Amino acid sequence: MRYTGKATAAGARGACRNRRSGKGRRAIISDDDIQKVREATDVVALIGERSPVRRRGRDFWCCCPLHNEKTPSLKIDPSTQLWHCFGCGAGGDAFGFLMKADDLTFPEAVQKLADRAHIELSEEARRGGAPRGRRERLKAVCAETAEFYHLQLMRGKGPEVEAARKYLGSRGLGGRVPNDWQLGFAPGREALTRHLAAKGFKPDEMVEANVALDRNGRLRDRFFNRVMFPIKDVQGDCIAFGGRVVGKGEPKYLNSQETPIFRKSQVLYGLDHAKAAMAATGTAVVVEGYTDVIMLHEAGLRNVVATLGTALTARHLRVLSRHAQHRIVYLFDGDAAGQRAADRALQFIDDSMTPEAGRLKIDLAAVTLPDDLDPADFVAQRGADELRRLIDSAQPLVQYGIDRRLDAHDLSTPEGRSAALHDALLVLAPIKESLLAKDYARQLALRVRAREEDVLDALARLAPPRQVARADEEDADRPPQDAPAPRDGAAPGQRRFSPAESSRLRFERELLSLAARHPRVGLAHADALASTQWRAPLHATVAQSILDALAADPSVSPAAIVGAAAQRDPRAASLLTSGGRSGEADPAQTAAFLAEELAIGDAEEAIADLRARLADPRGLDPDEADFIFQSIAGMQKDLTRRKMAHRPVSNA
Repeated sequence: MRYTGKATAAGARGACRNRRSGKGRRAIISDDDIQKVREATDVVALIGERSPVRRRGRDFWCCCPLHNEKTPSLKIDPSTQLWHCFGCGAGGDAFGFLMKADDLTFPEAVQKLADRAHIELSEEARRGGAPRGRRERLKAVCAETAEFYHLQLMRGKGPEVEAARKYLGSRGLGGRVPNDWQLGFAPGREALTRHLAAKGFKPDEMVEANVALDRNGRLRDRFFNRVMFPIKDVQGDCIAFGGRVVGKGEPKYLNSQETPIFRKSQVLYGLDHAKAAMAATGTAVVVEGYTDVIMLHEAGLRNVVATLGTALTARHLRVLSRHAQHRIVYLFDGDAAGQRAADRALQFIDDSMTPEAGRLKIDLAAVTLPDDLDPADFVAQRGADELRRLIDSAQPLVQYGIDRRLDAHDLSTPEGRSAALHDALLVLAPIKESLLAKDYARQLALRVRAREEDVLDALARLAPPRQVARADEEDADRPPQDAPAPRDGAAPGQRRFSPAESSRLRFERELLSLAARHPRVGLAHADALASTQWRAPLHATVAQSILDALAADPSVSPAAIVGAAAQRDPRAASLLTSGGRSGEADPAQTAAFLAEELAIGDAEEAIADLRARLADPRGLDPDEADFIFQSIAGMQKDLTRRKMAHRPVSNA
């Protein structure tokens, strides 16, 4: 059997995402290749390359490489080849770890682990397009383009390239900087397209990589007479370019358009240079320009990245939080453009910034540079130590936003104070139910000379704005779109579950986790996996994935089960690896208890539905009503018997 991208009942265990590769071609990685790589990879050794591991009982533990921590919370089970971090909640198999740690796609993770284990993937996999297919060809185009531009800058002759070198020198970007950052110069006049054609690249590859344009059948260089900044992914592979015009010309800065390997909302300039410093310091600093990033790195501030002609996005935050210890500092220019960016940043204020978010909390902070300076000029004039002091003293984004709103009004007049209060409360609207918002509201009352109870009442009446979607806010217990409205006290946009509902969801997670980590247990309770009325949509998806994997191969490994489920929904890996932190009772006994507990719950709900039907006799004829009554009586008798026989097990 071979895998072509879409998880099926017969092929879920070898699944990877469906990926286009050129015109009509698809990435094909066989199940045999995936299994060979999985069997050749020891997840303990793989994770141990990133963080020292220590044995504790039958498991291994280490500090999670995905976030900064001092106490080991990542557990690795060598028998199942699965891992789970009880700090950040991530988990999965070897492929999943590499995908999260290095921001890889599934095919890229397979290829990287294959190379690590010296396994040659089949010719079919290479022809199929992943990982040595269209994406790799586009990366190769970009890599060769970056080398060409760099050679032009370092060795080229003529007044244009001399002007480019002079510009870089004037910005303090001379010496070893062009080599360290692979800076280049684009001469234009089809010099690049001729060079790439000579290297064997096709016109459609150059156009798709966005280094060339097709003008009525004529291939032309996209960049002309510009200093070039290669844009690289987190692994350091060139995927796009930014160009700064030399002399006069518009636009001043020109970025690559989006391509199959470049998404502006996901990529940050300099992340490949900055990720180690982010992990070491626990802080990520975000600026807006290429030269700002380079100058700050050269000054010793190496945890700095920049967005690429777009505002910071939720996806950016997710990428940064993988490397920094949940502290992200916005560094805004003091000019008007920087202040517009500061206003846009306030859209990221949401529940993830409150203490109630727990382990998912993200600390967002902000600071505006004085005197309309940009970061590069600030460092040049006042030094790196002064900038570090500003970064260290950056205000939480909520406080920063409130201060900006208050500063825009004249607080010496009643009218100014009233307007300031209204604007500042809007900053708190997304988190108005939190204790943090109420604390800020009390501080606001003092600053605008208002009664505390009036300010709190005004806060409560505010309608929360629409939240910015975050890729990492999804969890296994999110109700479907037609779920009931939140109960009193629930955070905006979230449902608060009753204790009974929470217990039900916990039992579902535990049964699914046991079935994945102990496939024989899953086989023994296949009927329960198929018949349970799962309360969370993710749980139903995961249960079907486990059943498909067991049906295809009853001897399937736990890692293969988790890997297949994760391909259907990335959240599945964390759910299935989360059990057994401190040991557990006999898996078979625990699974039997959980399956019966869920069956009893389903029976209770079915009886409740029938009683509700009987309570509203409209449309029921006497025979139908009698049938429902008899059904309820029979089901209730069976339910009572099951409850009397049902006994808990330890640690269930």
